[in-house]
Amino acid sequence: MESIGDLMHGFAVVLSWQNLLYMVIGIVLGVIIGVLPGLGGANGVAILLPLTFSMPPTSAIILLSCIYWGALFGGAITSILFNIPGEPWSVATTFDGHPMAQNGKAGEALTAAFTSSFVGALFAVIVITLAAPLVASFALQFGPAEKFSVFFLAFCSFVGMGKEPPTKTIAAMMLGFVLAAVGTDTVTGQLRLTFGSTELLSGFDFLIAVIGLFGIGEILLTMEEGLSFRGKAASINPTVVWQTWKELPRYWMTSLRSCLIGCWMGITPAGATPASFMSYGIAKRTSRNGDKFGQGEIEGVVAPETAAHAAGTSALLPMLSLGVPGSPTAAVLLGGLLIWGLQPGPLLFVEQKDFVWGLIASMYLGNIVGLIIVLTMVPFFAAILRVPFSIIAPIILVICAIGAYTVHNNTFDVVMMLVFGVAGYFLKKCNYPLAPLVLAIVLGDKAEESFRQSLLISQGGLGVFFSNALVSTIMVLGLVALFWPALSNLYGRLLTPRRAA
Repeated sequence: MESIGDLMHGFAVVLSWQNLLYMVIGIVLGVIIGVLPGLGGANGVAILLPLTFSMPPTSAIILLSCIYWGALFGGAITSILFNIPGEPWSVATTFDGHPMAQNGKAGEALTAAFTSSFVGALFAVIVITLAAPLVASFALQFGPAEKFSVFFLAFCSFVGMGKEPPTKTIAAMMLGFVLAAVGTDTVTGQLRLTFGSTELLSGFDFLIAVIGLFGIGEILLTMEEGLSFRGKAASINPTVVWQTWKELPRYWMTSLRSCLIGCWMGITPAGATPASFMSYGIAKRTSRNGDKFGQGEIEGVVAPETAAHAAGTSALLPMLSLGVPGSPTAAVLLGGLLIWGLQPGPLLFVEQKDFVWGLIASMYLGNIVGLIIVLTMVPFFAAILRVPFSIIAPIILVICAIGAYTVHNNTFDVVMMLVFGVAGYFLKKCNYPLAPLVLAIVLGDKAEESFRQSLLISQGGLGVFFSNALVSTIMVLGLVALFWPALSNLYGRLLTPRRAA
């Protein structure tokens, strides 16, 4: 009951005309970002984060989170109409969404995608509302060893449960740890990896790295690919929406299963992309019309969109309650909280109730507003793709440069942004994941601090990380996540002789 009262107070915070305006602006910007291939939620939030420094933290997080929700919605538009995934998790939506558009059912496909996205996000927000305070209160028992074990679990989850090769994930993460170590040692006060440069005394600002890696890197890659947009036109009218809504309840089991898959994959944190593919694959195997998947089956749109939005939204649960982001966008938002002087974790629910519950309330309202906007403005958003990318790309580059400069009003940051952009381009060309790198940059110094504090308490003994049931359980879960591919292969080999027998 206390959570419900806090949530009602959160709605009172959100329902001011300024925050509602920020919500609408964020949704529209997010959909535009989601529509444009080469950007995405993490990129849009990273690029626009410096513009929120003069805003109150609650208004800023509402704007940025709504950009995220809008990007989730926008990815479906290009997938269905143009067969170009605006977001990585929208790839599975193209399998049946674009064939539906080619068959003259673009309106039905878009309505199903937007509605399923809303359902998945709503389910995840309810989970956050119920679970976040419990997780946060439980996390109040955490000392340095427990905090490090949570960071360890997050890092291991990216290595063992991600879709990229573990060696490349570890390499990207190690690079992030090196970048996080640049500057002044918080424990001894010694300078590390500054090489005599005064600009590096405070280390690399994570925001500069993120803008370069995601924003500039993606734009360079997209410019090289030379995207040209050809697709189907679409409009959504009330008749199409109503007829599609009458059909969607038939797939309630698919939606529920996709919600559960998405929430699990968002919290673990595997991410929205694996969630969408897993949900699509399971739906294809269990559906009565599984043989028709890929030919324009509406259930093939419902499953990945529901799972992707559930995963994208639930990724904020560990970020708010434990200070561990569950996705690249959540990592960027975590950095924003730190810049605004807010420490994500259990104390956030005690010290900043207005902020936390205002954000959770904005999730409810933001998804409702987002659903209304995308259902009514599809032709406008689709028309954005008619603008030549040679015009869009320079505009994005200028926005990135402005965002980098405003962090410290320093041209050195703009230069470093370009360096990170080139590095991001080559990392993507070589198929190295950026999410673990960003996670290590954001959490590397905090993980190091918790690790060293734990060793100081135990006088150098590593047994402190297995000193009680709580820390031991989390560390063991981390090891299981790290070696999950090997354990699953071993389990499969053990089952093979039994099946043969």
